[in-house]
Amino acid sequence: MDTLYKLIRPILFSLRPEDAHNITLSLLKYGRYPDKRTEHHSILYNEVFGRHFNNPIGLAAGFDKNASAIKNLYKIGFGFIEVGTVTPKPQPGNPKPRLFRLTEDHGIINRLGFNNCGAEKFRQNISKFRREHNNILGINIGKNKDAEDAIGDYLGNYKNLSSLADYLVINISSPNTPGLRELQNTENLEKLLGSITDYRNDKNDKTPILLKVAPDLSDNELNNIADISIHYGIDGIIATNTTITRPTDLKSANKNEMGGLSGGPLRDLSNKVIESIYRHTKGSIPIIGVGGVSSGQDAYQKIRLGASLVQIYSALIFEGPDVLTVILKDLKYLLEKDGFQSLKEAVGVDVAI
Repeated sequence: MDTLYKLIRPILFSLRPEDAHNITLSLLKYGRYPDKRTEHHSILYNEVFGRHFNNPIGLAAGFDKNASAIKNLYKIGFGFIEVGTVTPKPQPGNPKPRLFRLTEDHGIINRLGFNNCGAEKFRQNISKFRREHNNILGINIGKNKDAEDAIGDYLGNYKNLSSLADYLVINISSPNTPGLRELQNTENLEKLLGSITDYRNDKNDKTPILLKVAPDLSDNELNNIADISIHYGIDGIIATNTTITRPTDLKSANKNEMGGLSGGPLRDLSNKVIESIYRHTKGSIPIIGVGGVSSGQDAYQKIRLGASLVQIYSALIFEGPDVLTVILKDLKYLLEKDGFQSLKEAVGVDVAI
């Protein structure tokens, strides 16, 4: 943890989590920050779904829901950033309080409910960024809580935003929107992916489409989702979203709050899903691993289990922005120590297929 963040963190942690987060985003949006992007190391390069990533560590969706602070977030050194989740219409999300720190467990529980500014304002924010920058940017899309036509919401978002995205994520796995996870069921998923990929193919659109899955699924359910994704030409899977389960060893006072749990307590569950999908698909579909990454070793483990890229979120809250520099340095060391010439060589080496 860098010295400045050590000074700031007690102040931020004295505030309600959502207030602290909003202040942080405002500082990132309006402040002037030095560019901390480190030198590029060829061993960390990876090419995934036709995009070239200078390093494999990205910022997960949910941190910058409205794409309002992208420019300064990139200065921290991320290889890519995913913004959203965005819905077609603005919506306030669920009642507050809805965000809880589990400090002793390095975890977070949220039941935010896709609070965001809506696709129109979101598009304006990204368009402004795109006029000056070409960094790799993913857009995470969802449906409005009151949507009568869920597929229409996703398809509308795709039409509106795909031209601005390096990849676009179909988020059907948040536990905080009623009925959303039902879209992971076979019939619903086939209709959803069929509609979006039919449109993409008709327009000869090359924007990669990824699917974000829940960690609370059986191996059979995961296998089915992976098979359907491959059948419809989905370009990648993000594993995973937050979990509704609670490990028995949680220590924090907020451990029983309703919502999705992320951070350290999600690590093992996320890793299990990554390994399961990689084994079943024999590595044929790229995976972005997310959940409980706060060190180079954590990222390396996900890569060895099948992730081509890795995202962080909670580590940024608990450790500050310099955690990314440490993760990249340690990941480079671990790859070199084990004799790999490139990150791609390490993907899935711990999985027998």
